[in-house]
Amino acid sequence: MSLVWRVRLVEQAERDLIGIIVWTDDNFGARQAMAYAEALSLAIEALHDGPEIFGTTAREEIGLGIRTLHVARQGRKGRHFVVFRTAPEQTIDVLRLLHDSMDLARHLPSAHG
Repeated sequence: MSLVWRVRLVEQAERDLIGIIVWTDDNFGARQAMAYAEALSLAIEALHDGPEIFGTTAREEIGLGIRTLHVARQGRKGRHFVVFRTAPEQTIDVLRLLHDSMDLARHLPSAHG
């Protein structure tokens, strides 16, 4: 029996998602923004299968319990990580959506606590 995890975006992750889509639209047009929004959404939706799905990486160097999933997966292109951790009651909290060139730890100050 496969268990479905609840996935929720914290407020900062929601802001990240909107910012990425707006930036992509401004720089590459509406069509590319929609395609990238779909890639981001599919990566987030994949987490309903759990925190240890294929492609996730434990990132203990960033913070206790932090994991990442790169958006570039299953033939899709992308340059962002879905940064997340598990929460009680079979829940995954998406903390940030960060570009893969960023210093991830610098953008997760609450992860060090």
